[in-house]
Order: sequence, then C-alpha cells, then structure tokens
Amino acid sequence: MLGLRAAYSPTSIAVALSGGLDSMALLRLARDWAAEQGVALYAFHVHHGLSGNADAWLAHCAAASASLGIAFDHRRVAVKKGKSGIEAAARKLRYAALGEMCRAHGANLLLTAHHLDDQAETVLLQLLRGAGPAGLSGMDAANRAPGLLGDPDLVMARPLLGVARQELEAYAREQGIGWVEDESNQDPRHARNALRHTVMPALASSFPGFQQRIARSAVHAASSQCLLDELAAQDLAACLDGDAVDLARLQLLSRERADNLLRHLFAERGLAMPSTAWLGEMVAQLFSAREDAQLKVTHPACHIRRHRGKLYITPRLPDLAGMRDPDDAGVLDKPGQSFRWKGEPSIAFPAYGGVLHFHAADTGFDPAWLRNQELIIDFRKGGERLKPAANRPTRSLKQHYQALGVPSWERERAPVVSTDRSLLFAAGIGMDCQFLGAGQGDRIALRWAPQAE
Repeated sequence: MLGLRAAYSPTSIAVALSGGLDSMALLRLARDWAAEQGVALYAFHVHHGLSGNADAWLAHCAAASASLGIAFDHRRVAVKKGKSGIEAAARKLRYAALGEMCRAHGANLLLTAHHLDDQAETVLLQLLRGAGPAGLSGMDAANRAPGLLGDPDLVMARPLLGVARQELEAYAREQGIGWVEDESNQDPRHARNALRHTVMPALASSFPGFQQRIARSAVHAASSQCLLDELAAQDLAACLDGDAVDLARLQLLSRERADNLLRHLFAERGLAMPSTAWLGEMVAQLFSAREDAQLKVTHPACHIRRHRGKLYITPRLPDLAGMRDPDDAGVLDKPGQSFRWKGEPSIAFPAYGGVLHFHAADTGFDPAWLRNQELIIDFRKGGERLKPAANRPTRSLKQHYQALGVPSWERERAPVVSTDRSLLFAAGIGMDCQFLGAGQGDRIALRWAPQAE
C-alpha cells in the first residue's frame, strides 16, 4: 500500500503526523516499510494551538510513536490570521516547521498522508473556483516544495494518493490503530468540509468510484499542463529581450498563447498567478495605451510596466521621503538633504533609497574643493541641465535619460547632487564637467548605488 519507489533513495524518512486516521495509518505502514529497507524513520508533529484539544493530540502522537519505537519530535507554532485566512497561515507555518525538523534530523524524504479522497476534493474545489489545467492537476505523488519546506533538496511524497479513505479506515481498524478526530473537520463553513460531508457522499451514491475517475482526469490535466508549459517556455524564449518581453513579438501570438506565456512568466518570477480578468485587463492596457504613456499595472507583488515597446516586471518598492515626479506640477517643492563629504568612501541616504560612493579616479572633483562644499542631495525638480564632457552639449536631465533609454520609473528614484548653485552629479547619467579635473588617480568620482529593497 505504501508504494514508495526505490528511486527516492532516502537515507531517512519522516512522517507528518497529525494524529488523525490518515497519518496514523501512514505511520504504521511507514514503520513496516522502513524496517524492511533498513531506513531510519521519524514522526514529526506540529502543534498549532488552534484547538483546545491540541495538547491531547500532541500527547497521542508522542505515545503512539513511542509504542512503535519511532523517534518523535514536534514544534509549536503561533498562528496569526493573514490575508489568506487562518487555514492558509496555519498551513504555511506547519510545512515550515516540518521542513525545519527534517533538516534538524537529517530526513530527506517527508511523507504526508494525503489520499484518493483528498485528491478528489482538491480537484473539485479547483473546478468550483474556475481553475485551469494547472489547478485541476491536483496533488503530485512527489515533489520538491522549497517555498513551503525551506529546503530545495527535501522531497515531499504522498504514497497514499491512490488509496481511498475507506480502505485506510478498514486497515486502521484491522490493525487496532487509534486516532484522534479534529472537530474543525466537521465545520461546514469550510469549503472542503462542505464537499466532504455533503457533496461527495451524494456523488458516491450516484457515481460509485468517482474518486478514481476524478484522479484520472487530474492526470490528464497534468499532462496538458506539461504541454502548455513547454509551449510557453518556447514562446517566452522567442519574445524575451534581456529581462523584458518584446511586445511586438508577443502581439504576433494568439491571445491564448500570449496569456499562456504571461502566466508562465509569472510562475518563473515566483509571483502569484493573476486571475483571467486581471490578465485580460493588463494585456488590453499594454496594447491599447498610447506610446508615450507611462503605463503601470499594479500586481500585489510587483508592477507591470511598458517602456519602448517592451514589458517589464519591476518590484513594488516603498515610497521614498521627498520623492517627486518633476513633470507633476502639483507636487510640493520640498528641500533636499544637506551634507558634507569628509573623505569617507560612501554615505548612505536611506530617504533616497541608496548609497553615494566616492572613489579615486583620474577624472573627477578635486578632493579639497569637494570637502569645502555644502552639498545637497535631492530628487530632480525639473529643468536641471548637465554637461557630461567638454565636447558634449549641455542638455536637460530628461533629454539625457531619454537618450540613455532610462525608464521613467528608474528616473523617479534617481537623485541628483549639487551645491547651492550648481548641479554636480545626476544618478544614471554622471558628473557635470564644469568642476571636473584630470589627475593621476587623485580625483574623486561620484557613483550612486540603489539599495536592494
């Protein structure tokens, strides 16, 4: 029944033990399998503290493991309700704790007790949510989940995925295995419980063996998703230009292929998958906004931007104190931050989101002169002009940024350094030649480095 493949080659394995029927049956099966294979076995329990019975469940798991001669460990977690709800928050903490225990004990294979009925519930829930092939693929028999477990080398396997809960209950009763019941599993307000206690019994009555057929459909959906992923990877490779997507090439694809490519791109960047409606609105804006529009579509974890016919995904960064758009006439004219350079190699300016570096160069400012200046760092207000070299014209910063192809969102966060009368330096462009001189590495050049956020 356990069905573990030798290909996993575990040095030691662990069972995620909640104390319920499924995990208690898995623990007994894993004990027998590990004894045959000569593999060390651990039982790991996570105490969420969400039920008044949580201490009793912990005691039950510890006693059951001891009676079977299985090494036992547990972790207590404090669950706080997040944006996705208490269940999602508990799940995240549970898997993180299980991963931590696996690392602590050297277990490289974690077994969970998901079974055939769980698979059917998962697929039905995704279907009711309007999911596509990726959601309808259900749970894998085995996979790596570094985002949950915190370890890219740890394999999570579900050896009971082809076994019905009814079979597990019969096995547990035959073996005299005791288990605990989580009272929250009876609460019909949870979607999965409503399916389990109302919908699935009705399906079983009219369509006996429906779980196996749903599981078969999940396999077909997974195969379809593999083909979609392969096509998306090929299309993305053809449309990528550096880190950006060439919109002219993207527009040559059918709408379905373009959406498939963009979903694949979101998955590659580790971003939450957008809804169909959100994706459709984003694509419409990308292709319909006028060419000079500073397009920005907001995603919970990033911004989608267009610049010179290309799509960029940029991180959502916090607003910086005093940051202003020089083209926005309504922005208050706040003063910049005054400072003096005292010979240090760099000065951090958190309010401006970066570090100003001072390094020795053949061409740059005279150190003694620079020390005597009252310097000001600020974001550009509009109208500033800079002459980068004697043989180059004086141009506005906007013209320099346009010539250099600097996107508008980078210009917004690029500060300038000046005296009370003259501009000395603009991030992303360079220094004004008015005060520059040549030497043998005894001059000071300025460089701006945005802080990673």
